[in-house]
Amino acid sequence: MKTTFDLHIGIDYSGRQSPNCRTPALQVYAASGEGEPSRILSPASSEKTYKNWCRKEIAEWLIAQARKKVTFIAGIDHGFAFPSSYYERYGLKSWPQFLDDFCEHWPTDQDHMYVDFIRDREDPPDRRGQNSELRLTELWTSSAKSVFQFDVQGSVAKSTHAGLPWLRRIRREVGDWVHFWPFDGWQVPEGKSVLAEVYPSIFRKRYPNEDRSADQQDAYAVARWLKEADQRGLLERYFDPPLTDQERGVADLEGWILGIC
Repeated sequence: MKTTFDLHIGIDYSGRQSPNCRTPALQVYAASGEGEPSRILSPASSEKTYKNWCRKEIAEWLIAQARKKVTFIAGIDHGFAFPSSYYERYGLKSWPQFLDDFCEHWPTDQDHMYVDFIRDREDPPDRRGQNSELRLTELWTSSAKSVFQFDVQGSVAKSTHAGLPWLRRIRREVGDWVHFWPFDGWQVPEGKSVLAEVYPSIFRKRYPNEDRSADQQDAYAVARWLKEADQRGLLERYFDPPLTDQERGVADLEGWILGIC
């Protein structure tokens, strides 16, 4: 069945340790052609030695995919931005400005830099938020947590604070080759690859686990859902959630979770 994208990628993310540290909590699955999603191994792996991914490697792999003549859509399970209240508090007017400002205070893409190192240092960054602050897209779900809520089950705060600088890094490397949805526009131009935020909890129980770990299942489920939605012609609908003009203006800054309608 014809699809808009050649490759459908699901990435289960993690903010553990430093960007160079390998962890089984980072998992990548991808589907192409008619087959089901398969596990993508770290490029550092070999026939004799398996190695887990690290965050730096995932960013480099996505940059490499963008430079190929293959269109992909990749869903990553961490927040792509913060609530509009954060923008207002710190005088930020756009998503690119937000990314630049965030990276100045939270340089979590630097070698050997942990999210917790920055959180716990004596002079913590003055760019913080409250657990009660939620984005509009999180209010549209039953269980999504604040991007500022650390150290609880199901939290995305650490992965978000670890992943945001890599979004900026990818964006700088690939330029217009990749559409960062919805910040580059709610409608995706033909022929563009896409990076989007996803929430695996929406999809994970739709598909049998088949002995995959929880992290593997999340990445698999995202990749499979993206492919199936594409095959059924539903992605266009999900790229255009039923928001009012006012709500869309908020989400232009905060971002949106693909699949929430």
